[in-house]
Amino acid sequence: MIYYVFYELIYGHFKDKEWYLVKALNVFQYVTFRTAYASITALLLSLLFGGKAIEKLRRWNIGQQIREEGPQGHMAKRGTPTMGGVLIVGSVVISTLLWARLTSVYVWTVVIATIAFGAIGFADDYLKMKKRRSLGLTGKQKLLGQLLIAIGVWIVLFVLTKYFASDYSWNVSIPFLKDTANPVGISFIGPILYLFFIVVVLMGFSNAVNLTDGLDGLAISVTFIAMTALTALTYLSSDARWAKYLELTHRPEAAELTVFCGAMAGASLGFLWYNAPPAEVFMGDVGSLAIGGAMGTVAVLTKQEFMLLMIGGVFVIEALSVMLQVSVFKMTKRTTGTGRRMFKMTPLHHHFEMQDWKESKIVFRFLIIAILFALLSLSTLKLR
Repeated sequence: MIYYVFYELIYGHFKDKEWYLVKALNVFQYVTFRTAYASITALLLSLLFGGKAIEKLRRWNIGQQIREEGPQGHMAKRGTPTMGGVLIVGSVVISTLLWARLTSVYVWTVVIATIAFGAIGFADDYLKMKKRRSLGLTGKQKLLGQLLIAIGVWIVLFVLTKYFASDYSWNVSIPFLKDTANPVGISFIGPILYLFFIVVVLMGFSNAVNLTDGLDGLAISVTFIAMTALTALTYLSSDARWAKYLELTHRPEAAELTVFCGAMAGASLGFLWYNAPPAEVFMGDVGSLAIGGAMGTVAVLTKQEFMLLMIGGVFVIEALSVMLQVSVFKMTKRTTGTGRRMFKMTPLHHHFEMQDWKESKIVFRFLIIAILFALLSLSTLKLR
């Protein structure tokens, strides 16, 4: 909206005038400028409205429910305001709509997907609050909602491919390889195979972030690092010179996704102000599912799904720890009659808690690992 007011309307109308203030408005055409201010806007919105949001959540008695079988140290967190993810989603959406070019289909796709994933999380959090227990929606209900969103993203790509663009939408980019677009199937088989791929990416990452959100400041700090890396990646793939130099598939449409990613990074930093240990508020499923869904959607739209595995390496490890725990337990129970566990508790951060690691130490060490994953992922752009 700000882009249209200052660039399309004012600058577009007076650009032939030799007025300094009018010439200065030309800066709004640059995605780097708009990304920076989208990030600042989201950060300020989170900071300004965070305190009021926490106050409202306390007044409405919207508190976190804690599992009895979880780490005993978490019992002190019972009643801490939750559903703070509404603040994250709101800040990101408002900032994106203010600073992005709203003619971009990619912008609307990622914004709607983020809101939709957040809506699933909101319903889950609401049921937890209403029933006063740690379980809200059933697993099948969550997965069904996530499946429908993934199909929606696939439909957007299918329509763009069939009626507006080329066959690139059914390709993926493989890290370390110079070939920037590696086909996943051809003709009608391509879209069908890619639908399953999208489902795995979106459902997998939304749930991975959700699993990581178990310690004060953990998920949101890792989100900030991951979204900063995605901001850089979307910008590089949208810029023709950088894309050619790094042998990336050029995605001009990804430029406006850079604005979205910057807004998400800013909102994450703002939310961390209140979520840092000891947390004043939790993001809840409304935040974690929205963040994971947003990351997955950005990766799908830019064809960097495999790169996302490295950028969000901490999220992947947390999810894999749960999958391994369940698989090993079932396998050993079937073969020996007694189920054994690889970890003391999952997700992985709980395993370290059970080993008497301080919560803050776990968070900072995971954050260091997240930074290393982000740097590694971006370095692969040159190692091709």
